[in-house]
Amino acid sequence: MSTINNQYHIYSELADLARPLGNAHRLILLEHIAQGEKSVEKLAELADLTVANTSQHLQQLKRNGYVQTRREGKHVFYRLADAPVVELLMALRQFAEFNHSEIRKLVKGTLHHQRDVEAISREELLVRMQENSVTLLDVRPEEEFEQGHLPGAINIPLGELEARLSELPKEQEIVAYCRGPYCSLSITAVNALKEKGLSARRLNDGVPEWKAAGFKIDAV
Repeated sequence: MSTINNQYHIYSELADLARPLGNAHRLILLEHIAQGEKSVEKLAELADLTVANTSQHLQQLKRNGYVQTRREGKHVFYRLADAPVVELLMALRQFAEFNHSEIRKLVKGTLHHQRDVEAISREELLVRMQENSVTLLDVRPEEEFEQGHLPGAINIPLGELEARLSELPKEQEIVAYCRGPYCSLSITAVNALKEKGLSARRLNDGVPEWKAAGFKIDAV
């Protein structure tokens, strides 16, 4: 086989692998699975799809090696495959935001409609964590927190935040995070905390991005 034919074969395989990602619903499902293992029914609820439609998308992802499954009774649970899926999603987001001004506008309009929220850098946060001078607040649902969270983080789901403000220290800055760069839960949380007179910033990273950078993740 010639070199050109070899190259064509390699890139044909790459094209086949990339094809399942050319669907918004599958990308959304991957982002949710990246937070931790979930059932088909839960993924359907999170992605606002029917169970049948969700199952079809997940089968496409499984056939191409993006996810793995396990069965528990009548329920099938999906988790990310042992491959750099998170890194691939991060690279796709970075390329899209670099190359497409329309996507940048959509991201800004979607995430910052409530009010611009100052973000803390990963580097500064690491220093502050070593100094024990910051409180990490995970505002995702409890089941996602239990499957993996940043070390030392407190879990208060966004819907419970106002009722549980007393659990947060008033003397420390609070850094809220959620599911990653496109998640608005932490922005809402930071605005709510500031309205109550607390010092708060947002971390753009979610657990998948933090873990992909080589940092430790805790689980319950």
